[in-house]
Amino acid sequence: MAQIISAFSVPMAMHRLEDCAQLNQELERLFVQRSQQGDRYKNRTPFVDRNAPVFESNFQLFDWPEPCIGTLSDFCISSLYGVVAELNGYSDETLQRLHVATESWFHLTGRGGYFGVHNHALHSWSGVYCVRHEGDDPDTLSGRLTFVHPNAQAAMYIDKSNFQLRAPYGFGPMSLRLAAGDLVIFPSWLLHHVQPFEGDGHRITVAFNARFRFQET
Repeated sequence: MAQIISAFSVPMAMHRLEDCAQLNQELERLFVQRSQQGDRYKNRTPFVDRNAPVFESNFQLFDWPEPCIGTLSDFCISSLYGVVAELNGYSDETLQRLHVATESWFHLTGRGGYFGVHNHALHSWSGVYCVRHEGDDPDTLSGRLTFVHPNAQAAMYIDKSNFQLRAPYGFGPMSLRLAAGDLVIFPSWLLHHVQPFEGDGHRITVAFNARFRFQET
């Protein structure tokens, strides 16, 4: 019998922030309030395809002074450091010499809102935290964060022998329905998009990009 190996893999990490209901309520109130202040907190130079039901903030979210932002930032960055340590086999001493720089923002998405295919250049890791996703059919693609298969050549020829390859060897997209408190971390080069949200109220997420500088001895 042949030994099947996974030759090329994409590392992704899922984290869960427990007891997050109060934090998410505070974040939602803050984001709704800021989204109603015109262009003050809005990303004024968007370059990714999106439509009117999506409000995207500027990219300084983790620098805001509100305690709820600090709590979320700490969770996201500590989770990221954990992923970096595990995947690279780094010691605590090495991690202490890794200094992170981030850009961060929130999305407030109403019915019909979507976000086009993109990745995040000049960063190593990206993450998405879900503040709220409800009011739609969970069995549909509504509001799902969808990752494009990175091997564009995988589907150049399909027949019965490769039509139903089991995970992780298939070549279809990966769609995640994030629940409140979920955090997904993934390589910044990985193309992704958000399916149209067909629910009531808002789908609310926080996203961040990160790059690291290593302090030499």
